[in-house]
Amino acid sequence: MSSKDGTKDLGEPPPTLPTVGTNLTDLLIGKKITIRELGGCMGPIWSSYYDDCRCVLFMIDAARPTQISSSCVQLLSLLSAEQLAAAPVLVLFNKIDLPCYMSLVEMKSLFRIQDIISFAKQSITVVETSARDGTGLSDVLRWLQSSLQDLS
Repeated sequence: MSSKDGTKDLGEPPPTLPTVGTNLTDLLIGKKITIRELGGCMGPIWSSYYDDCRCVLFMIDAARPTQISSSCVQLLSLLSAEQLAAAPVLVLFNKIDLPCYMSLVEMKSLFRIQDIISFAKQSITVVETSARDGTGLSDVLRWLQSSLQDLS
């Protein structure tokens, strides 16, 4: 079954839990792709996975402004990695379903995302999402399809 925007209906989003360690998820988007999810606390070992990485999805908790500076440092470190110089990056501002989330304008300003985009070697796209209610999921899937197609 397809939704009106052309993406396959994925059903209800799964319950969300913080990532501790690493999780693997397979998606069928024209072909099978494997997503390796690494929690922020795993930042010190992220670089051991860069060689196998074709594109990056970087998720930021829009409801936790106290973690903005830490997330920004992690993103800048990732963007400076030579192995990821050609990997397109999707920055996800997640948890927009919560009443205390920061707006996209506030998040972009705090992150200085325009400066990051202008100096990064990678193509960077920004999307607001809610893992809980599925908002932005179709944008993420379209980005994945497009990015993986461009890399083929």
